[in-house]
Amino acid sequence: MTRPITAGVDGTEESLAALDWAAREAVRRGLTLRVVQAWTFQPYEAIDAADPGTQARWVRDALDEAVRGVTARHAGLDVVTDVVSGDTVETLLDAAAEAELLVLGSRGHGPVVGFLLGSVGQQVIVGANRPVVLVRAGDQPSAEAAGREIVVGQQGEPEDSAETLRFAFEIAARRGATVRAVRAWSLPPVFAYSPGSMQLLDEAGGLEPFEKKALGAALQPMRELFPDVPVIEHLEIGSAGQVLLSVAGRAQLMVVGRRARRTGVGARIGSVAHGVLHHAPCPVAVIPHTE
Repeated sequence: MTRPITAGVDGTEESLAALDWAAREAVRRGLTLRVVQAWTFQPYEAIDAADPGTQARWVRDALDEAVRGVTARHAGLDVVTDVVSGDTVETLLDAAAEAELLVLGSRGHGPVVGFLLGSVGQQVIVGANRPVVLVRAGDQPSAEAAGREIVVGQQGEPEDSAETLRFAFEIAARRGATVRAVRAWSLPPVFAYSPGSMQLLDEAGGLEPFEKKALGAALQPMRELFPDVPVIEHLEIGSAGQVLLSVAGRAQLMVVGRRARRTGVGARIGSVAHGVLHHAPCPVAVIPHTE
């Protein structure tokens, strides 16, 4: 089954930037662009829109106008649109399940944190079984120019980040970009040392060589699958979120994995993904980890 690139829109400047990003990616991949807008009737007594039919027409007209702009910029792009009456989270999760990837707008960090980092967006990221890309207002095609990297976070064992790395390398291969693979490490607390771990560290020659070897092992399968993609191995001591953000300025896209979990106070996507989504100036792709 051929999946589309799907953009979720709501008329905001951020979602229109996401729509443009999704259109460019659909052109690169030769895929259909699906544009989805969730809509729920809101009774407004003060204006002449008290009936669902009137509001539905407004939503459809605004969506059609946004799509006309995209098709004008990308001649030949196959576009389908859906206005869905229903819950926003459920609509976006259904759309993600049928998509190659879901693209949404995000305000990121500021006086008001964008809805995609609030309840709606967090639930979508937690529940989506496909990659979700977050795009900020003002994102421009020029940000995808040569010289700007695909930055991807790698952690744990090779299998822990295989899907995240593969996504980054596939994007880089299509764009002729370099992959900067980032692995952050820190000194473990004294109580974390064990005879087994000490033996592994001794065999590797110390902590930093051990981490470098782990990064190389995770990248080796991707180097074999994508031999033409240039790779920079970035190993740095510090927290993963801080190290990733330190190189975000050179990125055209940042790719992070997530292991979603639910707690008594709601859904959580992990501190690294959460921090990058708030502060990275570039689009961010969040890749679900298959358990």
